[in-house]
Amino acid sequence: MNSDTRLTDWLPTTLKEVKLRGWKELDVIIFIGDAYVDHPSFGAAVIGRIIEAEGFRVAIVPQPNWRDDLRDFKKLGKPRLFFGVTSGAMDSMINHYTANLRLRSDDAYTPGGLAGNRPDSATVVYSKILKNLYPDTPVIIGGIEASLRRLSHYDYWFDEIKPSILIESNADLLVYGMGEQAIREIIRLLDKNVPFNSLKNIPQTAFITKERPVLLKSSDDMVELFSFGECKNDKKKFTKNFTVIEEESNKQKARRIFEKTGNQYVVVNPPYPTMNESSLDQIYELPFTRLPHPKYQKTIPAFEMIKFSVISHRGCFGGCSFCTLAAHQGKFISSRSEKSVLKEIETITRMPGFRGYISDIGGPTANMYRLKGINSKPCEKCNKTSCIYPVVCKNLDTNHQPLLQLYKNAGKIKGIKKITIGSGLRYDLIFDGKNENVNNEYLKELVLHHVSGRLKVAPEHISDAVLKLMRKPSFELFKRLLKVFNTFNIKYRLNQQLIPYFISSHPGCSNTDMAELAIETKKLHFKLEQVQDFTPTPMTLASVMYYTGFDPNTLQKIHIPRTQEEKLGQRKFFFWYKKEYRGKIINDLKRTGRTDLLKRLFE
Repeated sequence: MNSDTRLTDWLPTTLKEVKLRGWKELDVIIFIGDAYVDHPSFGAAVIGRIIEAEGFRVAIVPQPNWRDDLRDFKKLGKPRLFFGVTSGAMDSMINHYTANLRLRSDDAYTPGGLAGNRPDSATVVYSKILKNLYPDTPVIIGGIEASLRRLSHYDYWFDEIKPSILIESNADLLVYGMGEQAIREIIRLLDKNVPFNSLKNIPQTAFITKERPVLLKSSDDMVELFSFGECKNDKKKFTKNFTVIEEESNKQKARRIFEKTGNQYVVVNPPYPTMNESSLDQIYELPFTRLPHPKYQKTIPAFEMIKFSVISHRGCFGGCSFCTLAAHQGKFISSRSEKSVLKEIETITRMPGFRGYISDIGGPTANMYRLKGINSKPCEKCNKTSCIYPVVCKNLDTNHQPLLQLYKNAGKIKGIKKITIGSGLRYDLIFDGKNENVNNEYLKELVLHHVSGRLKVAPEHISDAVLKLMRKPSFELFKRLLKVFNTFNIKYRLNQQLIPYFISSHPGCSNTDMAELAIETKKLHFKLEQVQDFTPTPMTLASVMYYTGFDPNTLQKIHIPRTQEEKLGQRKFFFWYKKEYRGKIINDLKRTGRTDLLKRLFE
């Protein structure tokens, strides 16, 4: 432990730590699937600090043992108000399994990277245990796992349509998305002795009721989905449900959604408005130690990756079909003030082990900081899933000047040697033509001063047909970026690399598409490293395509790489340059009659 910190600087995790604070009772106890890292990049820590800031007594139980006599679930007793449950920063199934459904051998959110410290479907397991032990104490579930499973969804690991996680977990309430505003409202009302079962109108929450919600004729404030049973029996109805859910998730003024499951109804309230600057600043200025709890003797890999990074904004208006960001954080960007970001960087310079290097200033996408509609009125009525696909919206302000200025001012802080940008970069925002001079200046600043040898970007594929299904821009834009990047490298004598990120086995992708990808990237002198086999995750357009076999927008059938054999077969094209894959690629292309591709790849 750093000499400047005390055990009571962290939220308590044991009865001993509770007593150190002089508390005889807890108001809230949060169970999480991750190790406890008191850093603003870890959601449970943020929620815990929010509750603390409201004046309540909160404790965190990280990675409780669910296999023994359940002593971890009993050690702090029951809270006065409620239990909170989250699987952690990742969906526990993605945390456990590869795209080929093989068990992972590590866990980045556990000390030492050890696997096996959380169950499959952790939110469900923890919640059921708590409801069995303390049936009269409310359980609120949240985090990424609960958020993306708030309604009927396709579960890749079980290969079936599952009901809302509220049904499976027996939880009393679900908070979806970034839950700070909802938790504040819930805890304030409960402290005023408002009955828990009356909390039906809090934004950004979901609950179960046996009474059918009243649907107004105008449907202006509420929409009914096809039932869970209908979704299980009819893929097109499941697809239509998703279209409604996605549309409501991307609106500023969304409608309440409800869905029948058995003899009950799952009701999802609309989200809170996008958080303003001062409210976001307040969250990131809470008294985080920015360190793992001192009880951990081994390093936590996920923390090591982000410990000297800073979050500048939330949300993403990219709308990529395989991504869950908008469904969880929202489409509209919420940005911190420059003053707040710089203040946090100054704090980092005083952290133990800091050597002058900030690993990132960003968010889901590095260069969406402060970007929003030029005119807010059209945004209030917009229900499009993306502000930049198929083209950048004319009403979107893509001026990178605020971010450019933030980089420059951050670099002036005493003790800062270099700031690198690790968040994803949307180069289509730079090349949209509206703010050409300043955006080119931003790109130059980025390449010259904020690349740690390698700049990672995500074109995802080269095929126009596949990119359309992904909702990603043309590969020609990536080639334009590469040309600018290489020009800067030559002119300023930099030895830097642009590292493209690609996905195989996405819905609509064939072996021929992968062969073309290999040929195209070979021509550009890439030997690919940053690659991933597509994994269908809940509440994404791509997972709906994978399950149903057709494009939800057109209802046209598309090719789905389903078998493990085909998925691995597509993946090998990434590594055409390795001897162990050459023979397999040759056989595949000969078998499909595409010897023309064979010649182009190995000529």
